[in-house]
Amino acid sequence: MAWFYLILAGLSEIVWAFGLKESHGFTMLGWSLLTVFFLIISFGLFSVSMKTIPIGTAYAVFTGIGAAGTAIIGMLFLSEGVSFWKIISLLVLLTGIIGLKLVDGSEPEKDGR
Repeated sequence: MAWFYLILAGLSEIVWAFGLKESHGFTMLGWSLLTVFFLIISFGLFSVSMKTIPIGTAYAVFTGIGAAGTAIIGMLFLSEGVSFWKIISLLVLLTGIIGLKLVDGSEPEKDGR
């Protein structure tokens, strides 16, 4: 379930990032409320996922999903530029996220407490 929560947290980050853009500096009430709501959901889910997923992996996946998703939303809906190298870079980022998921748990636990 932790990975499910982490993915939802990353997707929620995409929503609040888009809402932040559309709120025009928190001057649009509806978008501002949506942004704050998804900020709370995003960080709540992220914190729950870190109960079992190592912080380095969780944070990289969380921000990676948010960054890649927000870039894609920008290209699709906000008329941001699309280029070959931007697409390649996003694919590299997504490959890294998948790689982190695949290796999670394959390393021995270190209990430094």
